Amino acid sequence: MQFETLGFFGILFGVVARFWPVWIGLGTVFILSTRYRKVLGLYGHLFETKVGIAGLAICLFWLFTAIFADVIAPFGALEQIPLLKNAAPGTIEPETGLPFLFGGDRLARDVFSRMVFGSQIVLAIAPAATLFALMVGTTLGLPAGYYGGRIDSVLSFLANLVLAFPVILLFYLLVTPGIRETSIPQWLAGFFFVFPVIFLSTLFYTRFSGRPGLLAVLIGVTFLVGGWLYAGLVFNADPLGIVSLRPNELNIFVAVVFASSPGVFRIVRGLTMDIKTRDYVAAAQTRGENPWYIMLWEVLPNARGPLIVDACLRIGYTTILLGTLGYFGLGLAPESPDWGTAIKESSRLLRAYIHPALPPALALMSFVLGLNLLADALREQSLKD
Repeated sequence: MQFETLGFFGILFGVVARFWPVWIGLGTVFILSTRYRKVLGLYGHLFETKVGIAGLAICLFWLFTAIFADVIAPFGALEQIPLLKNAAPGTIEPETGLPFLFGGDRLARDVFSRMVFGSQIVLAIAPAATLFALMVGTTLGLPAGYYGGRIDSVLSFLANLVLAFPVILLFYLLVTPGIRETSIPQWLAGFFFVFPVIFLSTLFYTRFSGRPGLLAVLIGVTFLVGGWLYAGLVFNADPLGIVSLRPNELNIFVAVVFASSPGVFRIVRGLTMDIKTRDYVAAAQTRGENPWYIMLWEVLPNARGPLIVDACLRIGYTTILLGTLGYFGLGLAPESPDWGTAIKESSRLLRAYIHPALPPALALMSFVLGLNLLADALREQSLKD
């Protein structure tokens, strides 16, 4: 049976047209950012270099793609049209008249739509897990570097113990079905996910202890929102039904936090050991400031440059690891549209049909490239600071 197909320029125009919300979002952000870049601090300085602009554009492209995925994608991520199994790029679906812009896969699903929806999964797990790892590593790294002694020895030993394992092997052990069926991921999640509440509560207490009214509000909001997220993420018991993680998603999330936290800890510890010798830290100590106030409001702000750079690189590494796990069948469910799983599913018929594997592979590569370019620009700016 013959189907009408689009030519190369038809496919190109169709892809560009489907991303219209992304172009509007990018244009709006860049116009406003360029206009007010002098008051935007570190973010505004990204527009002073071509590398920063390119990295930011790529990252924002995929961010807006994830946000507007339902508008961009012409078909559902799991929607199957049997007549278009392994269809060539540009093949038009006869009933709706909408094209399979990047063709169909072996299960007759639109490759373009699955690539678009895959961005939601990648941009939900990688940055969020990196943020949690950043809070865990920072909360433990600050006292280790500031106090030294036995606290530093114990925490450094535990961090080195985790870092001694090859990362991919550690991920493999944590996401295997045998571990997934136990309560280990839930226990680890319960331990790690309490750190953001501890970090924010300490942050607010050290800053606003002299203003009890405002402090009570901030602490109350922190515990309320933190408890709500904690119940949804760890126990899948969100009363509003908004926040939840499936068992395989929880495994991956915990694995990322567990494997990344020691690296963040080492960086924060080293920066703290250096910064605590500065004159402004000595001045704060002379004023009689609380040690945690010094750590959070004197040391940490002056370590932000390297930490932001590391966070960008770490999100990229996490994205690659998620893709690797998906390729080995240890990531999300087999029907998931995440890029790693999509590459794995497409590789089974790679010699006969190469088009289903290219879009998710290029998407993964471009997103990581954007993060690396962004990290390079931030590193240059941090050196200036």
